[in-house]
Amino acid sequence: MTQSQLRGLLENSAADDKLMRVYGGQANELESARARLLALLACYGEAFGYEEEVGLFTGPGRTEMGGNHTDHQHGRVLAGAVNLDAIACAGANGTEEIRIQSAGYPEIRIRLSDLSPNETEYGTSAALVRGVCARFTEMGYALGGFNACIASTVLGGSGLSSSAAYEVLIGVIVNHLFCSDEVSLIQIAQIGQYAENVFFGKPCGLMDQLASAVGGIVSIDFRNPAEPVVSKVDYDLSASGHALCIIDSGADHADLTNDYAAITEEMGAVAAYFGKSVLREVDYDDFWASLPDLRNQVNDRALLRAIHFFSDNLLAKKQAQALERDDFSLFLSLVHRSGLSSARHLQNLYSAAQPMHQAVPLAIALAEQLLDGEGAVRVHGGGFAGTIQAYVPLSKLTAFKTGMEAVLGEGRCHVLRIRPVGGAVILA
Repeated sequence: MTQSQLRGLLENSAADDKLMRVYGGQANELESARARLLALLACYGEAFGYEEEVGLFTGPGRTEMGGNHTDHQHGRVLAGAVNLDAIACAGANGTEEIRIQSAGYPEIRIRLSDLSPNETEYGTSAALVRGVCARFTEMGYALGGFNACIASTVLGGSGLSSSAAYEVLIGVIVNHLFCSDEVSLIQIAQIGQYAENVFFGKPCGLMDQLASAVGGIVSIDFRNPAEPVVSKVDYDLSASGHALCIIDSGADHADLTNDYAAITEEMGAVAAYFGKSVLREVDYDDFWASLPDLRNQVNDRALLRAIHFFSDNLLAKKQAQALERDDFSLFLSLVHRSGLSSARHLQNLYSAAQPMHQAVPLAIALAEQLLDGEGAVRVHGGGFAGTIQAYVPLSKLTAFKTGMEAVLGEGRCHVLRIRPVGGAVILA
């Protein structure tokens, strides 16, 4: 559609049904989504002209609900898309160049004749765009240049995977403009992971991208990472009487690479004892039967981390089953068990190199005090710094948010919803 047509649909509320399908939520959230999209259309017009055919696209952030550090061992996870997203107004420009403008960042310009990894771009959005386009090209699609204006409410470092939201957004744009929407959402997630691994320089798993791309609550089994089994979990979290909160502990993310790497290395060492590459391939009973000799081969922390994998891999499956049976009380108890396993066995609440800095355990302790035996709280994502996740009874939500932010700082407690739709063309 032209920009004027899209603007008319948004201003006259003719697009409300589509906005509700993507975002769900209440009337005030619908107004917010409309205002953001209208601002984006204006941004595109000022940057690239007002007469072009364009579309509006979205890629949401995600929250990990179960399976902490299980995906890289080919285990199970439970995750959900959230109501914070990256959005774009984009259209083909008839050239061989991609131009992207994002508020507060330099313009990205990429020539389609150069889609090789560039080490100078590691860690940048340009690397993700180049990587996504390179993978589409490798799949046999003929791409063209496009212009885009992008805005995001998924803040970097928020623990909600702003990079996956961005990758999925770019994938949805390219898929629509040049691939006739033929590429599946699971494939778009895999394309995003490829871009992040090879071009961005981060050896991430696939959970973030899948949760962002597919939307809703999803149970994912990574036994075969090339063909993950993705199952939608039919559960309305808003009907549970609890709010989903992601709380930023305020801990510094710097210099944690060794802590993250140690988890995969130590889990890998246990798997290698059995001649396997990942723990999912190790028989649970064989692990316990071999424990006496294992202690002579690997360190105790590695064994504890393996125990966490076996436990959380099973809990992620049970959490999905609890939601499918509408047993939220059981779900909360399983969240609690998962959090204890991360703390006691996985040991990813703080860096062993800096034991005086324990913002995540302190945030969890504060949340438990405020919840007073209700709801549930656990570490969220990679750990060591970053965020925690809490399920808070609605009757306690105001006091909980106030109490958390009184200690951690204003704006640290994000009250979120699960979004029903993942990566999507909103209007085109």
